[in-house]
Amino acid sequence: MEVTFITGTAGSGKSLLTGALKEWYVNRGEDAIAVNLDPGVVELPYDPDVDVRDKVQLQEVMQDYGLGPNGALIMAADLTATKLAEIQDEIDSFRAENVIVDTPGQTELFAFRESGEFIVGETRADSKVLLFLLDPLLASTPSNFLSLALLSASVGLRLKIPKITVLTKRDIARDGVKRITEWSKDTKVFEDALSATKDGEQYSLYSELFRSLRRLSFGTDLYPVSSTTQEGMIALVGEMTRIARGGEEFTD
Repeated sequence: MEVTFITGTAGSGKSLLTGALKEWYVNRGEDAIAVNLDPGVVELPYDPDVDVRDKVQLQEVMQDYGLGPNGALIMAADLTATKLAEIQDEIDSFRAENVIVDTPGQTELFAFRESGEFIVGETRADSKVLLFLLDPLLASTPSNFLSLALLSASVGLRLKIPKITVLTKRDIARDGVKRITEWSKDTKVFEDALSATKDGEQYSLYSELFRSLRRLSFGTDLYPVSSTTQEGMIALVGEMTRIARGGEEFTD
């Protein structure tokens, strides 16, 4: 069983990609299920096969513990970890080859609390991969792109499993996706764009950080995809399969 955890900033398209990946596998004759781990989500663009909301309800947490929305989100994230054994049993009952896990909309609740690290580490699987979704509408400037690349690297270091950085919304932000992809591949192109908005110490700091990320291969290798048109899915799923096979080459 291969488990894919999907993370990223709010609005980056986590739920859309969860549904698209499940559809991709099912259309090719593979068993796949979608797991929702966000207890606060109201609507989803897919039907979850396993849903944490059956066990942890945000409104009930607010009422039971006398918490506001933010406090309840934190408490709900921790309560989710206490339900992992039950969630795992549900996942196992499907005997699916591929499990796609949609994580909470607030990345920090999942990636930077002990509960998120526990869930990723203790989930049973033959292989695991982490997708960090990068929104091209947020990464529209060199400094914003670098900030998100740093966040991607930080989430990957925190959760300790192989990570792929996915550039989403390929179909609706084509110019932005092209520009960001060029930045990610060529230090000079990035620094030329950076020089138009930053100078002096800021330019030196951003430039050095970007060079360090590229040198360490943290967050700058991007896979542009569209969850709507499924453009880029072959390359993304191919990389996921390569990781699952321990580095073997993937052939379509």
